[in-house]
Amino acid sequence: MTTFGTVKVAAIQASSVILDAEATIEKALGLLHRAADDGIQLAVFPETFVSVYPSGAWAHQASQFGGFDEMWERLWESSVEVPGPAIDKLVAACAERGIYCALGINEREIDRPGSLYNTLVLLGPTGVLSKHRKLVPTMHERLFHGAGDGTDLSVVETDLGRIGGLICWENRMPLARYELYEKGVQIWVAPTADDSDGWLASMQHIAIESGAFVISAPQYIERSDFPDDFPVPLPDDEVFGRGGAAIIEPRGGTIIAGPLYGEEGIVTAEIDLKVGLSAKRWFDVVGHYKRIDTAGPSQPEGGQGWPISQASDTLQ
Repeated sequence: MTTFGTVKVAAIQASSVILDAEATIEKALGLLHRAADDGIQLAVFPETFVSVYPSGAWAHQASQFGGFDEMWERLWESSVEVPGPAIDKLVAACAERGIYCALGINEREIDRPGSLYNTLVLLGPTGVLSKHRKLVPTMHERLFHGAGDGTDLSVVETDLGRIGGLICWENRMPLARYELYEKGVQIWVAPTADDSDGWLASMQHIAIESGAFVISAPQYIERSDFPDDFPVPLPDDEVFGRGGAAIIEPRGGTIIAGPLYGEEGIVTAEIDLKVGLSAKRWFDVVGHYKRIDTAGPSQPEGGQGWPISQASDTLQ
């Protein structure tokens, strides 16, 4: 049953322990416990937090056939499977502390070693609640990640509210967003590697369009976070991701916490889900503001159109 309570949420802005899955999971556990100590009920981690994001600053070099074998092998070794022992540790922490966790990972299939996926998992006290693979890896990411098929686009009903979300630039995909709107999302999680002003503008738009609170969680990554034996050359930049963690409310798209730049940190807010219900009184994109076209050259004879909701069926 849909609830409209108050929930304390957090965007956790932190760097991976790069190419070390075990150490990154331990870091995530420490951050989860810290969040729980502060009364956080839902914590959102960055894109591919476990255990490195293939940044365009260095990952584009993989477009050559040679020279990236060691990087690929180490990326595979520092990826995790779902379900699997690394995820089990996080689920146990969620159960111990009564907290929910949205986490970006590099996902591997241990029984079919090969492709990796940019994956968002939602974990709770009862286990893995959902797993979503990024639909279209962006630019250089396609050198590392396979594409998701859309069958895992879901919104999970929890005792906090209805939680769903998308990964980084798939938040720009209208039909993917609409699929979650139709499923009644109330809390929108958005792990990302985008630290631009335009990204924040997109998050504000999605909050208004969906009538949901948005939690945007990027990484903050410094050059010093990379191990000395990182297997490919890095540019001279000192910062590879400046952050920008933020939480946005749905009525006016106002940023109510953050954005946080230039450091690791936890951005928190108490969100009242009744605000989302109120926002939808003004604009409900899958309700009274849903348009069903009834005319046009592509419509069947007689002018009877199809509901917009059927357009999203192409994602299934």
